[in-house]
Amino acid sequence: MAKNLVIVESPAKAKTIEGYLGKDFKVLSSFGHIRDLPKKGMSIDKDNDFAPTYEIGADKKKVVADLRKAVKAAETVWLASDEDREGEAIAWHLAQALKLDDKTTKRIVFHEITKNAIEEAIKAPRTVDKNLVDAQQARRVLDRLVGYELSPVLWKKIRPGLSAGRVQSVAVRLIQEREEEIDAFNADKTVKVTADLRAKTGEILETELSKKLENIDKAKKLLEDSTKAKLTITDIAKKPGKRSPSAPFTTSTLQQEASNRLGYGVKQTMLLAQRLYENGHITYMRTDSTVLSGQATSQIGKYVEDKYGKKYHQYRQYATKNQSAQEAHEAIRPTHFSKTSVGNDDQQRKLYELIWKRAVASQMASAEIEKTEVTVAVEGRSETLVGKGEVLIFDGFFSVYGGGKEDKIIPPLKVDDTMDLQQMVAREVFNRAPARYSEASLVRKLEEMGIGRPSTYAPTIGTIQDRGYIEKTDLEGEEREVIQLTLDSGNISEETVTERYGADRNKLVPTSTAKVTTDFLTKNFMPIVDYDFTANVEEEFDKIADGKEKWNTMIADFYNKEFHPLIEASDSISRSESTQSTTLGKDPKSGKPVIARYGRFGPMLQIGEATDEEKPRFAPLPEGVTLENVTLEQALEMFKLPRVVGNTDDGEEIKANIGRFGPYVQAKGKFYSIKGHDPLTISLDDAKKAIAELDEKRKPIKEFPDSGIAILNGPYGPYIKKDKTNARIPKDTDPASITEEQAKQMIADAPKKKKRFTKRKSKK
Repeated sequence: MAKNLVIVESPAKAKTIEGYLGKDFKVLSSFGHIRDLPKKGMSIDKDNDFAPTYEIGADKKKVVADLRKAVKAAETVWLASDEDREGEAIAWHLAQALKLDDKTTKRIVFHEITKNAIEEAIKAPRTVDKNLVDAQQARRVLDRLVGYELSPVLWKKIRPGLSAGRVQSVAVRLIQEREEEIDAFNADKTVKVTADLRAKTGEILETELSKKLENIDKAKKLLEDSTKAKLTITDIAKKPGKRSPSAPFTTSTLQQEASNRLGYGVKQTMLLAQRLYENGHITYMRTDSTVLSGQATSQIGKYVEDKYGKKYHQYRQYATKNQSAQEAHEAIRPTHFSKTSVGNDDQQRKLYELIWKRAVASQMASAEIEKTEVTVAVEGRSETLVGKGEVLIFDGFFSVYGGGKEDKIIPPLKVDDTMDLQQMVAREVFNRAPARYSEASLVRKLEEMGIGRPSTYAPTIGTIQDRGYIEKTDLEGEEREVIQLTLDSGNISEETVTERYGADRNKLVPTSTAKVTTDFLTKNFMPIVDYDFTANVEEEFDKIADGKEKWNTMIADFYNKEFHPLIEASDSISRSESTQSTTLGKDPKSGKPVIARYGRFGPMLQIGEATDEEKPRFAPLPEGVTLENVTLEQALEMFKLPRVVGNTDDGEEIKANIGRFGPYVQAKGKFYSIKGHDPLTISLDDAKKAIAELDEKRKPIKEFPDSGIAILNGPYGPYIKKDKTNARIPKDTDPASITEEQAKQMIADAPKKKKRFTKRKSKK
């Protein structure tokens, strides 16, 4: 048996490291944490300095047994888990669970898995940093206290199955409040005017009016004035400009850029980065730092000068914005810059190339741009037309990282030149509502506010989706009509055009559960979801990590002074108040109250109380109506559903109703969306038309009966289906051309669905 036992947390990491060490070293994996708070029960002694009780999970007992056996046979044990707080805690738990002797136990850290880094770490061992362990322990204990005491309040006051968390509830609040901003937003309508002007050389200059006009009548007057107006250039301004490269990636900026450029979710990005790190391709992927080592900047400089020339190289060192950064001490970068593409699959390769390009570009010269702005006076008008151009003089870092747009070159012009009007267009435009969060923009917002840390963003965003607070969805948007005026060849024409607005992809949208929970928490537990409070807690963790504060004291102050008194006060909150229950009036037929409230699946209507002998009747809210503005008359109409519309040509009954996903008709054992129709008034003809159209769409594009595979049209495009497994079809692939063998392979490669919820066993 080897004299030295190295314990890491990942089997992939173990395999890579073992290849760098000699025969005297054996490398084993702990497969992450070997001890944690039990899944059931609080397991925190509030009367004894909030001491946590840890246990070895059932799935880790064999791992621990194997490690104990290996420890006995080794002379020295090296704890080599990651260098952040979580990694330090893993090392501490290993030392405790394996009963390691301080004299023969050494802690080593490194931020890249390379031969040189491992050898240097072996030369400079240290002991486990208890301050870092305490910072992680404080986070774990605080989050357990909040989750285990606040979640039962939500179960009792709103509905079973809800959960609350210090960071997750704040993230939900951000998304919910943004949705409320959007709902309250009133778009102002103005008119944008553009004009194509012809120079004496015959070239076209695209221009825009220097300001938007208040209404279409004023725009029409401008077009009328412009039909015979003299157009004269009054100014040509040329300004040099520069665009500098961004800093190399931190955890959060990698998550944002991978989303923007590659379409990866934050969880996907972190999993891919983890694989690249464990295989020795990149430095540690959980970091707040933008600093690059001298060795790294030297390697990049040599590469840039050899590949592009000396004028493309510019040494840069970026200041880390977060002064309390406590993670790894270097930005995310490749370990070997000579490797321009690595990875076990296409997704890993794309992420690695993004990391490589960002790191290399960070040490390159700025791109140089010349901007030109031409001002054209319209005779008789105070407004001016402005044309803008941009020419790339020197591409600099654009040559590696991209970002440069096509040159927009202004034709040869000079002041006092006159221009000919080719066409002028005036179109009504609306200012935009605040944008919904994507995963990337939510990460950016959380980071700006100091809420959470890089390692927490991916699990937080995953949790709020898994718990049903937030849905990541594509938004279809809506249509509206705008007026457009066109001046062409001296004639003004007017038309009404339809445009779609509000459409978006992969946005985080709150569910009704998010609204009622956020309203309840902000009203009754504001300190827990207060943005400043949540950010301040992170600063407290930083103080603990620096040895400036005791973790038990911090937890005691939080629990006894701020948190637990709110839990005790929550007993007096009524359930009807929590679920925003409102009695609208009485049902004229039964005399029972008609109630509007939040239910398990969102806003709903109810006739009767749960305590009545006869079960209450339930109905959905009408479309476009909220709990705050629904009337008794509107509510009573909804209890007429489901409504029998008529029969199909085959004699099947057609019923109209509203479900969780909007209005629909039911016939032939199937459901058909009738979005845009009122189920209370939809005609038989319209219902039949909706059924026929959807039946046509649902017809298989192709079927393979022997293998039970079908190629179908879905709401997001064609897909392959077999039993309960669905597989996406690449955008550039014609679904009708897919062979049976190709379909089988796509089904085999399709990701397996994870169960999001577990049914609770009913108590007998």
